[in-house]
Amino acid sequence: MKIEKIDVFVSCPGRNFVTVKVTTSDGVYGLGDATVNGREQAVVAMLQEHVIPCLIGRDAHNIEDIWQYLYRGVYWRRGPINMAAIAAIDMALWDIKGKVAGLPVYQLLGGKSRQGVTLYAHANGESIEQTLANAEQHVSNGFKAVRLQSAVPGLEVTYGVLGDKKDYFELQGSRPLPPEETWSTPKYFDLVVELFEQARSRLGNQVQLLHDVHSRLTPIESARLGKLLEPYNLLFLEDASIAENQTAYKTIRQHTTTPLAIGETYNTLWDCKDLIQNQWIDYIRVAATHAGGITALKRIADFASVFNVQLAPHGAPDLSPVCFAAHMHLNTWVPNFGIQEFVGFGNESLREIFQHEFTVQNGMAYVSEAPGLGVEFDEQAALKYPYKRSYLPVSRLEDGSMWHW
Repeated sequence: MKIEKIDVFVSCPGRNFVTVKVTTSDGVYGLGDATVNGREQAVVAMLQEHVIPCLIGRDAHNIEDIWQYLYRGVYWRRGPINMAAIAAIDMALWDIKGKVAGLPVYQLLGGKSRQGVTLYAHANGESIEQTLANAEQHVSNGFKAVRLQSAVPGLEVTYGVLGDKKDYFELQGSRPLPPEETWSTPKYFDLVVELFEQARSRLGNQVQLLHDVHSRLTPIESARLGKLLEPYNLLFLEDASIAENQTAYKTIRQHTTTPLAIGETYNTLWDCKDLIQNQWIDYIRVAATHAGGITALKRIADFASVFNVQLAPHGAPDLSPVCFAAHMHLNTWVPNFGIQEFVGFGNESLREIFQHEFTVQNGMAYVSEAPGLGVEFDEQAALKYPYKRSYLPVSRLEDGSMWHW
């Protein structure tokens, strides 16, 4: 069964998505997600100019060999663009293999380790009151884990709180350039402890609480925050600090027992190897789309299991339903699953393009039993939503210095 054709589609049903379709000589096709938010066309060029020409005529069943060919077989390894291209091909090949076998992908991985996948929802607000009201709504809908993000008083914009903005496209202004946001660590500290103190009082102790710092703090500031939040028993503190220097998390770990999670910008096992094997983190949050696909994420999860680190895949709205499907199959199988980030199934236009049968009930998601990944892609519907250039914001301190967004 040879790879006969590979197509790349870029559509924008609210956000830009790069979708890859691999078709075999037998007419079986598979789908993959290659989206890198704000750098979508770079992945398209990588696929069209450098990856696809090398794969035509290869046996679609040889998933591992093709993965190694695309990773080990090149001099310029790693990186978000390269690994997203590999990821999309890898997902599509797993999709094909499942369809040929007549089995959902989780069965090919080894079957179920659980009946359902625990999700955490996002509760955001322009104030603590609004955030907690939204959290209470999620809890009433059956969610048992909620991430809390509230606007920081004194800052015009706060990460995770778009307010009346529908998406980042509306933040571009009159020019298609990155919007700039201001950050203040002291103002943030004034808010965050009060947010969780009130959350525990209103939501009780049975609801799991999470928070995303989005790498705004230095390691010692993260350590201080983790210690301040210990009385509120978070499930985890996400992206407390940049960890390009992985030993930064040794500093944080030495000062707090608040569980730590990181990984959504990581592209390979090498980015998180030290964090995992030294047990400086508790959850690894790599996404299949950004870290080399199902093959690579399975390898990371197996490595993490040796060190009691759990899988908690990234689930932002800039990852397509194809990536969510890959995560669902991995989460259903993986023994060391922790929790899955969930922002819903998108708007009507997104659901028009991507059709699937995943269901959510009482804060749990249930995998599709359809062969392969269980997602269909409507090419004609995708044409109605053409690509729109966009950027994620950049961040500056109040004195004008560049900072981590």
